[in-house]
Amino acid sequence: MKKGLHKSLAVLMAVLVLFSTMSFTVDMHFCGDHLVDFSFSKNTKTCMMKAPKAPSSPSCSPIEMKMHCCSDVALVFEGQEDLKMTMDQLSFDQLLFVTTFVCSYNYLFDAFDEHIVPFKDYAPPPLIRDIHLLHQLFLI
Repeated sequence: MKKGLHKSLAVLMAVLVLFSTMSFTVDMHFCGDHLVDFSFSKNTKTCMMKAPKAPSSPSCSPIEMKMHCCSDVALVFEGQEDLKMTMDQLSFDQLLFVTTFVCSYNYLFDAFDEHIVPFKDYAPPPLIRDIHLLHQLFLI
């Protein structure tokens, strides 16, 4: 449950950053008050006198519709451009702090074994004689 919440929150934040920095343009072509074409990527096609709707103003005749009543509208949505910070803008003290922080943060997650056995790579000495029997030391 907790992992799923963290993953979905991370994806949501990544999408939010993506859409806040993305910019795009919407091109629209109007003949009179009628929207003929719109496009997100390319320029729109002109109507060339094939508008299905009659002009709303009485001054626009079909002949004048081609020249005066048609208009192109472009809506530009600009994203944020100031999110990227280069290393040239950092002072020496800030750069020193960032590198120290990153190094100390990485050391927190180094993989350490919970049960460290310092003698696991060493073999015991060979048993020549039983010292307990030799000195008659018995644990009771």
